[in-house]
Amino acid sequence: MKKDIILAGVGGQGIISIAAIIGYAALEQGMYLKQSEIHGMSQRGGDVMSNLRISHDEIASDLIPFGQADMIISIEPLESLRYLPYLSPTGWVITNTQPFNNIPNYPDMDLIKAEIGKVPHHVALDADAAAKEAGSPKVANIVILGAASPFLGMAYEKLEDAIRFTFGKKGESVVALNLKALQAGRNFAAQYI
Repeated sequence: MKKDIILAGVGGQGIISIAAIIGYAALEQGMYLKQSEIHGMSQRGGDVMSNLRISHDEIASDLIPFGQADMIISIEPLESLRYLPYLSPTGWVITNTQPFNNIPNYPDMDLIKAEIGKVPHHVALDADAAAKEAGSPKVANIVILGAASPFLGMAYEKLEDAIRFTFGKKGESVVALNLKALQAGRNFAAQYI
């Protein structure tokens, strides 16, 4: 198995947490992992992007070539469109539908949703609302990870274990909240399987 994943969003949305969780789960399954992160003006709400490559075979480079990504996981809808040139023809886009309006001329959301809808394989959900329903708006990134989970090619239980490891020091209630958010996203994505 090999997966090349672009993680995209805006500074502070939890892109690096998603990468850490997927990476931990991959390593726990004996996979190889390469990651490269690009932090724009993340402190000021700028874009953040990470290349995450996981495989059962050794990986030569940490960068994903154009047209080769198996998946774009995005916490911000406009950012999902920014990285479409990386997506393979059979790749999936998993994205939030709620914008992070960090620029004065943010495009019309109907146009963004229409562009996302042109991607043959996509899951677009209101992760912000699902996170609030799970218990905290701070777990929207984990909702998106849950929506991506059926398409990652790894055991769901390993993602749960990775969440326990990642958030364990913050207490059982934080772990439970993130597990609930992960399941909420996975439940939403079940209709696309």
